[in-house]
Amino acid sequence: MAVLSIQSHVVYGYAGNTSAVFPLQRLGREVWAINTVEFSNHTGYGQWTGRLLGAELVAELVQGLEDRGALPRCEAVLSGYLGDAEVGRTIMDAVKRVKKASPQAIYCCDPVMGDVGRGFYVKPDIPDIFRNEVIGLADILTPNQFELEALTGLKVLSLDDARKAINMLHQKGPAVVLVTSFKGEDSPPDHIEMLVSDGAKLYRIRTPELPLGAGMAGSGDLTAAVFLSRYLETRDIKRTLELTAASVFGIMEATYRAGSRELYTVLVQDELVSPTSSFEAWPQ
Repeated sequence: MAVLSIQSHVVYGYAGNTSAVFPLQRLGREVWAINTVEFSNHTGYGQWTGRLLGAELVAELVQGLEDRGALPRCEAVLSGYLGDAEVGRTIMDAVKRVKKASPQAIYCCDPVMGDVGRGFYVKPDIPDIFRNEVIGLADILTPNQFELEALTGLKVLSLDDARKAINMLHQKGPAVVLVTSFKGEDSPPDHIEMLVSDGAKLYRIRTPELPLGAGMAGSGDLTAAVFLSRYLETRDIKRTLELTAASVFGIMEATYRAGSRELYTVLVQDELVSPTSSFEAWPQ
């Protein structure tokens, strides 16, 4: 069984598929990667070269997979940075094709739009396509706190605010919502949290916050990939959250200690399989 991962790609550093594919493979998943953009480096550097690859190419590659009879072997689709709205619609078509060929397959959507401190960094039509079209197809949705607010129109300052926003997203379709970064009014200032909900239960987990600036590029892509793989393995949102938090913290801590601007995922890859730290999620 395989994961079809459709998102951006950078030659240097870690973002999009460059950040997601290796963790999935290290956790034992076959990955079919389709790139929506090809950039020299992630846009956080301020300058880059490369281009959008476009919806037409994405559609051609998915058609090629279908022609090979591969889609019945797909157990999940993972998407991230879209590039533009037409790519988003092409991904939606790909999800429908996969689910027709492999009815048990799930779609994990990382609604990449922006982050606290940076604001939006996507084209103006992207938020609307996520809100009005893509969310309804997703089985797992992985927004950060900024994206949670953007998708729901709610200001999320507390756990109760987050619960309301998450429930709004459940009503639109996703069975599982993972908030990949959360800081509420009662959160310790030196910690960062994640929340996960399946509509019946909500869990919260807390790890030390490392002074890496306003979001390490690729960390959300890494988190979504690890969460998807562990969920496919366990089908248990609490255990999946704990394993994901431990692996991501281990990689981020190694990155911080090295003073690196890029994730240390490959250099400390054992953190993906057997994390050195552990954190417990608790119900809310």
